[in-house]
Amino acid sequence: MKKLLILAMAALGAVGCKPKAIDLTGTWLQPVPGQTGGWMQGMELRADGTASSVNMYTLLLDTWQREGDKLIITGKSVGNGLSIAFTDTLTIDKRSTGDSLFLRQGTNIQAFGKLRP
Repeated sequence: MKKLLILAMAALGAVGCKPKAIDLTGTWLQPVPGQTGGWMQGMELRADGTASSVNMYTLLLDTWQREGDKLIITGKSVGNGLSIAFTDTLTIDKRSTGDSLFLRQGTNIQAFGKLRP
């Protein structure tokens, strides 16, 4: 009986550790670093896999996809007369919810809030 209880608790613990499957579609915003006055920037992730940047005029997002706890974004960095294609793979932090998104790349963590209509 004691072993059965321990196994049941372990199974419940394993279920509780699973990352939440949050809906990433929508517009995610954060304050523009170093600016005051409520300026926001971020990204719009659409259900068809396309993406666009919000108030980031030199970073043009094209597509996004989710693979487990990874968010993969493609786009172009434009500026100074150059256009450089990129693919970023970001880890969706376990603190993310339906209203907040924490993306980690190495030691850098970016926090976003979901824009509600």
